Order: sequence, then C-alpha cells, then structure tokens
Amino acid sequence: MDLLDQADLLLRGRSDTLKPGVPGLWPRAAAFLIRLALEEALTGFWKRSAPGVETCTMRAQLLCLMAYTDVDTARIAAGAWGALCAACHYHSYELAPTFTELRTLHREVTTVATKLSPPV
Repeated sequence: MDLLDQADLLLRGRSDTLKPGVPGLWPRAAAFLIRLALEEALTGFWKRSAPGVETCTMRAQLLCLMAYTDVDTARIAAGAWGALCAACHYHSYELAPTFTELRTLHREVTTVATKLSPPV
C-alpha cells in the first residue's frame, strides 16, 4: 500500500494505530504521509527526467519543475509542499491541520503524483 493510500485510511478513520478520535496525532501523521508521497513522486520524476536534480533541495526541485511540467502542476506542487511543511512542524501554539485542509492537500498531491508518473 502506498503513502497516499495510508493517508487516505487515516482521513477515513480506518487506521488501526491512529484514529481520528486521538486529538493531534492523526492529522499530523496524515500530513507527513502526504508530504512523503509528494517528495517520493518528485524523486521518481527527477530520476527519469533529469537525473541529479533529486539531490537538490526541495525548493530547488520545485523551482525546476516549472521548466519540466505545466505551470499549474508546478504551482500546485509548490503550494502543497509549503502547506504540508507548515502542517508537519509542530508548535504548541498552533492547531493541527483540519480534515478539510488535509483532504484538499491529499487530492492535490494525488493529482501531481499522477501527472509526474511515467506514462503507461
């Protein structure tokens, strides 16, 4: 099962280990899974399209993405990664990401990962 499927299980409340009833745990766990899925999709894309770029910082990879894909895909990827980074950094004075925010990010990362995957 891939990372986006695991995040989807958390969002649906079907995980055996982290249930939505446990405050603060499942939203951040889902955010980490979604962010890892985005990073994994980008790594695979760079290995196929421009080997070596996957070793650059994520900021550099996202900037380079505009030259290799359409602007909308690059914009969605950069926006999702920024939002997921903010969601993954825990601060006691900030609320965890909401279900709606996470579902939107999940949908965006699924779209980006699909566009960056190799043609079948």
